[in-house]
Amino acid sequence: MGVNRKIQTLDEFTIQQMRDFPNATGELAGLLRDIGLASKRVHVEVNKAGLVDILGEAGTTNVQGEEVKKLDIFANNQFMGVLRHGISCAGIGSEEMDDIVVFDDDISNNSKYVCLFDPLDGSSNIDVNVSIGTIFSIYRRVSELGKPATREDFLQPGINQVAAGYVIYGSSTMLVYATRRGCQGFTLDQSIGEFTLSHPDIKCPETGKVYSVNHGNFFQYNEKVQKYITACQQKDKSNGGPYTQRYIGSMVADVHRNLIKGGIFMYPGTTDKPQGKLRLLYECNPFAFIIEITGGKATDGERRILEIKPEKIHQRTPFFVGSKLMMEEYEQTI
Repeated sequence: MGVNRKIQTLDEFTIQQMRDFPNATGELAGLLRDIGLASKRVHVEVNKAGLVDILGEAGTTNVQGEEVKKLDIFANNQFMGVLRHGISCAGIGSEEMDDIVVFDDDISNNSKYVCLFDPLDGSSNIDVNVSIGTIFSIYRRVSELGKPATREDFLQPGINQVAAGYVIYGSSTMLVYATRRGCQGFTLDQSIGEFTLSHPDIKCPETGKVYSVNHGNFFQYNEKVQKYITACQQKDKSNGGPYTQRYIGSMVADVHRNLIKGGIFMYPGTTDKPQGKLRLLYECNPFAFIIEITGGKATDGERRILEIKPEKIHQRTPFFVGSKLMMEEYEQTI
């Protein structure tokens, strides 16, 4: 059987990208391949979760005060294990851990990058077989090479990201990542066990017909958010409306759909939780980076997300992200 050379794997693509930069060390490419490996291991467990003792609660809560699922723990351990034993990462921060973990050994101390993760976003949906995902963010260290990474390496504004991405475990498993050169999507081909390039040079449509928000909190949102949601429902057909409301409750799935088809995703603060629920460093910054690279916009309702200087690893923020024209519509709401 002949080999289809039109199919390009994640490894082949990252190596090809390196050839355009003669001085590239290959660390970033290696880091992306390590993330791909860990996500394939998580994919296997996600797909057999109903057959093994990996569904349900683990009986503990994370630093956010949220119930931890067994698959959350598995995913966190996979990403931490792969990156700890690799040669391209100096340390990680994760939703599932109270603090950063620095890989203090000779190889890791000379690595240029640190990673932040939400190992399994949407884990409350695990038991009901709804799409879930992994979100990741990569920064170049600001601390001295040759020494252990520091907290300052992780507390950088999102604009400093060198790469960000996510993996969605759905009807197919897909890895999407963005660098300043563009955004690429790879679908896992289970016949060869490799991520293959399926969505080259992704662009977010300038507008769409979908808005994603938790309507159950409508009366806890501020007046501007309420007015925009009402406007989405009342737009006439001559003005591209009314918009359709779609809210999965798994951020990776909601934002992925809007990235591909156009739309706006909103997770505003509420009267009970003014800062919202989403974490700046390992949920909002990665998606803001991806969406901006592909032509969209991301804010906290007032400020550009990528310009916010974080103060804490688990810092929360309201989040609005999506197609450029729909984001501008929201911004112009009075």
